[in-house]
Amino acid sequence: MSVQFSEKGLKVKTSQGVTLVGGGAVALRDYSAAVMRAPYVIAADSGADHLMRFGAQAPLAVVGDMDSISPAARRLYVNRIYHNPNQDTTDFDKAIAAIDAPFVLALGFVGARQDHGLAVLSGLTRRPDLRCFLLGARDVIFLAPPKLSLALPRGTRVSLFPMGRVKGTSTGLKWPIDQFTFAPDGMVGTSNAALGPRSVPIQLEFSAPKMLVILPRAYLQAAMAGCGITA
Repeated sequence: MSVQFSEKGLKVKTSQGVTLVGGGAVALRDYSAAVMRAPYVIAADSGADHLMRFGAQAPLAVVGDMDSISPAARRLYVNRIYHNPNQDTTDFDKAIAAIDAPFVLALGFVGARQDHGLAVLSGLTRRPDLRCFLLGARDVIFLAPPKLSLALPRGTRVSLFPMGRVKGTSTGLKWPIDQFTFAPDGMVGTSNAALGPRSVPIQLEFSAPKMLVILPRAYLQAAMAGCGITA
């Protein structure tokens, strides 16, 4: 694992997963579960306040424009702060741009302000090389790789939301997607479902890295496994 602060920017490189903590709602139990899978921690701006409140390990870095971190957290992590004042990118963008890791579990980015949430989803789409899973109170959201296999019980909600024009094929979904071209202002694929059983995985392929997959939070492990991650 290496952390480099330089004039060219911050770069965090690790062979294990990263837990990324944002300023939205984060429960201690969710944070604890995330770091069991992804032991290296980065905070985005006021996400550092959650870590301070939890009495958690110090993050590798605190990234952002520092417009919402508390003075107390700023003092506590003063030697780990990477201030990026660029207003053309969000704190989420700044954080994931710095990460070179097999995967990221991101907490505190889903379920707060709608404009912030939409910006995070846009940023997720701009890093198709990074397997990043957004964890909310009810859902796990991730950008589908070109091929995806999901082992889910019959009836499990599988929502697909395009962030650009994209086509796909499927087996194992209640409503197959093969005949459709998806787009944010056209066809979307919310509230589909797994045919099951779990021993017969859903198989999905997409023409471009533009499709978000939204599953119930309980199936994070299935989502990770479907993307080839064994943690």
